Amino acid sequence: MSRDAYTEEDYRELEERVVRLTRANKRLSGALSIVLDTLDSENVAMLFDRVLDRITETFGADGTLVYFAASDGFHLRGATDSLSRSVIPEFMDFGRSIETLAAREGHALRLRVSPPDAEMLRAGSLAERTVVREDTQESFSIEAGLLPPFASFICVPVWFGGHVISIIEVGWQRVHALLEDDALLLDSVARYLGVQLMGAFTALRSQRAARLRQLGSELREELMAVTEGDNLGAVENLEEIWQRAADALVAHLLPIRVNVHQGHAVLELPGNDLRAMPFDLDALSAENRQENIALVPIDEESALGMWLVEQGEPAIGTLIDLGDIAGARRAFMLLRPQGAEPYDGDELAFIQRLAQDSHEIALGEVAREQDKRIAQALMSGMKSELQTVEGISARGIYSSATASALVGGDFYDLIRLPERRACVIMGDVSGKGVEAASVSAAVRTALGAYAWEGLSPARMVRTLNDFLLGFSRIETFATLFVGIIDLASGTLTYCSAGHPPALFVHAGETSTLGVQSGVVGAFADISYRDGVQQLAQGDLMLLYTDGTTEARSPSGAFFGEDGLADAVAAEVPCGFNGLLDRLLAHLDAFTCHRLEDDVALVALRFDKVG
Repeated sequence: MSRDAYTEEDYRELEERVVRLTRANKRLSGALSIVLDTLDSENVAMLFDRVLDRITETFGADGTLVYFAASDGFHLRGATDSLSRSVIPEFMDFGRSIETLAAREGHALRLRVSPPDAEMLRAGSLAERTVVREDTQESFSIEAGLLPPFASFICVPVWFGGHVISIIEVGWQRVHALLEDDALLLDSVARYLGVQLMGAFTALRSQRAARLRQLGSELREELMAVTEGDNLGAVENLEEIWQRAADALVAHLLPIRVNVHQGHAVLELPGNDLRAMPFDLDALSAENRQENIALVPIDEESALGMWLVEQGEPAIGTLIDLGDIAGARRAFMLLRPQGAEPYDGDELAFIQRLAQDSHEIALGEVAREQDKRIAQALMSGMKSELQTVEGISARGIYSSATASALVGGDFYDLIRLPERRACVIMGDVSGKGVEAASVSAAVRTALGAYAWEGLSPARMVRTLNDFLLGFSRIETFATLFVGIIDLASGTLTYCSAGHPPALFVHAGETSTLGVQSGVVGAFADISYRDGVQQLAQGDLMLLYTDGTTEARSPSGAFFGEDGLADAVAAEVPCGFNGLLDRLLAHLDAFTCHRLEDDVALVALRFDKVG
């Protein structure tokens, strides 16, 4: 056929074929790029960015969205940057949106959102919109808040293992001709992406769960942090801790206050706007209580959710009831904005773990505060003291590692006995608080009684060991130095039960009292031995707890027994008065004023022997 034989209509048809072929080549080339882009993508976020951008570019669309299926519906997991200023539904319930239609049909659907008619405009209600299928011209009424920000779009189900695992929506913000070939090509892309998206979904969920576990651990550590003075730190910091959790969950934290006199629950809205809740908090929590806490789900169909909507507040989230702590009811709401996705399984597990930690740790702080006061009351009546014994100069000192220390287990006594005799005791009970204080009190009372009975130190400690094994938990034990001083005969009989060896200074020479036995209160079948030291006038003995020799320098070196012996050798010639203060000064200088354990020191000088 000659050139002149072509009609104008032939030329138009030829041009249309070229346009279609060019478009098809672009689509196929774009589809191939999508496949190639996913092959070497190890970063999930980068995978989404690449795929969504490629799809948008390939089909000349204004934007692309991707949703992932979960147990409760489809959750938004990606959107192109071109839609950053658009209102996008973050969650679609099963059975309430176009995802149901796409899953039922099993392939990509070409859809168009009809403009509101005059009646809808006159009524001022655009809560629902009409969506039309391009292939069948069927129309459906869909809630406006569940529609993407497009006038025309292709909804593509992504299948894996016989289930729709994802929905991809490719759209145009103005009415656009939706071609069947484009829908078929998107179906082909979706079939390939099924495996990739399933892997991405698994990776995303694992990453999200790991981040929440890490945050949960951090918040637990903050709750358990040591508090200063008499402050109940975990209780006071509850709202701050939960605010951090709310930020991570993209939710609003609304505290609930309970009027202790009338029992009314009051919700604290933003701006300190208080609203009385027409619900009994106990009744709300009863059906959802697990051990000591309750997590009450909130949605738009629940009575609590409907009341929140009436208040103009979001109605998607959870009410957390921690129960009564420190004399007040502790409860919160964690609410997400309307249209947001509900909490998934990982998020609910995070909330439950944090709620349990909050309850247990805060109650623990209350219990520890009560224990501290009880322990202080116990110890105030059993203060370490040194009785006046003729012929002996005695000094004792106790230095706490921290200004806010609770009650420690270190204690000492000097008990005056008949016939120029005395009993010196130094002990260190493991632990702190009520149990340590009660064990310390029991030990000192028992040893005082044994001393008056005339028992030897080893016999005293052996009897005490049997007593402690029945008195306290197996993990509570004590180290002890018990010495009976007989000034008339010039002897010191002692039993050192797991305690650091006492230092003895005679004629300017420093040595240790080396006879050692095991700790007290840990084992039933342990033996205890007596040691004997001869005394001369002017001899000096120093007793100390392990906080002294285990003190560390900033470099980590221990002060040690040698360091203490050197300090004693240097300070004894300077006189007995002020000796213990000078030894503490050595410790402070060595540790740069950072003692990590309590220190107790007792110095005895034997002035009249024989």
